[in-house]
Amino acid sequence: MEKKIARLRRAKTTRSHIRELGVHRLSVIRSGQHMYAQVFTADGSRVLAAASTLEAEVKAGLSGCKNKEAAAKVGRVVAERALAAGIQSVAFDRSGFRYHGRIQSLADAAREAGLKF
Repeated sequence: MEKKIARLRRAKTTRSHIRELGVHRLSVIRSGQHMYAQVFTADGSRVLAAASTLEAEVKAGLSGCKNKEAAAKVGRVVAERALAAGIQSVAFDRSGFRYHGRIQSLADAAREAGLKF
């Protein structure tokens, strides 16, 4: 339980800082089985672009949904959808997760696809 509390504390700090910046937010959720990424408006009221490993388009050609390869594909897809919606730059909200592994793969793929953090 202490691990979850520490993650939520980190998430609260990050979101507080992003709220002060007033920019669009790329939020990432990592579960044991899947990855989810959403781009929110600056005030957090609407989702402008989203992708997850639950979608058939993202799942196609993957060996599994809980590895770095799947996270990278989610990052590419959410970046393409954000660019199509007219969003060039975002603040990266890792939801308190450490920046390594699947979170880092998703962020790197989104940057390569043209999204600026």
